[in-house]
Amino acid sequence: MSGIPHDHYEPKTGAEKWIHSRLPIVGLVYDTLMIPTPKNLNWWWIWGIVLAFCLALQIVTGIVLVMHYTPHVDLAFASVEHIMRDVNGGHMIRYLHMNGASLFFAAVYIHMFRGLFYGSYKAPREITWIIGMLIYLLMMATGFMGYVLPWGQMSFWGATVITGLFGAIPFVGDALQTFLLGGPAVDNATLNRFFSLHYLLPFVIAGLVILHIWAFHHTGNNNPTGVDVRKGSKEEAEKDTLPFWPYFVIKDLFALGVVLVIFFAIVGFMPNYLGHPDNYIEANPLATPAHIVPEWYFLPFYAILRAFTGDVWVVMFASWITGGIIDAKFFGVLAMFGAIAVMALTPWLDTSTVRSGRFRPMFKWFFRLLILDFFVLMWAGAMPAEPPYSTISLIGSTYWFAYFLVILPLLGVFETPETPPATIEDDFNDHYVKKPADDADSSAQPAE
Repeated sequence: MSGIPHDHYEPKTGAEKWIHSRLPIVGLVYDTLMIPTPKNLNWWWIWGIVLAFCLALQIVTGIVLVMHYTPHVDLAFASVEHIMRDVNGGHMIRYLHMNGASLFFAAVYIHMFRGLFYGSYKAPREITWIIGMLIYLLMMATGFMGYVLPWGQMSFWGATVITGLFGAIPFVGDALQTFLLGGPAVDNATLNRFFSLHYLLPFVIAGLVILHIWAFHHTGNNNPTGVDVRKGSKEEAEKDTLPFWPYFVIKDLFALGVVLVIFFAIVGFMPNYLGHPDNYIEANPLATPAHIVPEWYFLPFYAILRAFTGDVWVVMFASWITGGIIDAKFFGVLAMFGAIAVMALTPWLDTSTVRSGRFRPMFKWFFRLLILDFFVLMWAGAMPAEPPYSTISLIGSTYWFAYFLVILPLLGVFETPETPPATIEDDFNDHYVKKPADDADSSAQPAE
């Protein structure tokens, strides 16, 4: 942590000094593990290690799957079946990869909403937040392209629908869609492009993750109070912090173990629960599925995409004022990407002087509604695009944008927050240190 006094690595033996003077890798690892960490971090701070595990799992299992996969429209589906039936352990590798994507997105959503509640996006951590949002966008792109590779019915038609959105962009849409597909329609060139990018992007994500970790190590970790670590002296900093090793490493590993028990139970006993049965039917351009839906982690934004139809007044107004350039389809695309953009802009939209939502009573209620809204949008995205689901999607989309663009800025003006503790040490003592009065009360015996 920048500005927080702590002991740095000092090589002792001749060999350590020789290595350290040429490549200070040991010192880098030491300083990372021993970095002072706010000692009041709660269990919402364990999802970083889950995300790191998921990224490693996806890369390793993906490399193994690539050894047996054939990126050709005539052979892709059969090569996936070959992996499932003929490759030793192939079915387990594929199920780990499939469900690993779901765990990855579940963990990243919890990680993001934790940041939104505790104000982890506020100064000086704006760049850390922006890098995290870039990682999320690349995860979405990687997940979408990976969903196309099995070349089942939902893979093919999902690719057709989503890539068709780029054609709605005025002036350049058709050219952009053709470039993305490699031709006029989803075909072999599309599969090859998606295969190549699906294999490449996880390594780009890994680079951004390193940058993300570096960014919050420089600014320091946020904590449930939102109060900064004292930086006056090493003694004061030590009252607010503990070294990351062994305290938080052991805590994170325990939490990871609990998560993996649930994860492997799903992989072992219900691996296809989160998938779509139509994707076990080979892609057929002549047979359209009755209901095309993406994977569950795209559903909230898919609902926002479909919510803004031509009979919604804001769409009609946008179409009228732009002379028809922005139609319902393009407006839906803008809304879908705008729903992610407003999250990225949260550091500048939240005007409150208090960082943590723990001390913001009005904010808590609106944030709970945001969480509920996210799940409602997820449910509506899985339903047909017809009433009442379209109406529910529109209401949910309206609240999503209202929360970031209206409610957050106004709360900073009208809300009266509670006073956070003066130091992290005070918060830690209030929650985790047993007071002498408590000892006396517990030792008192009831009168006969």
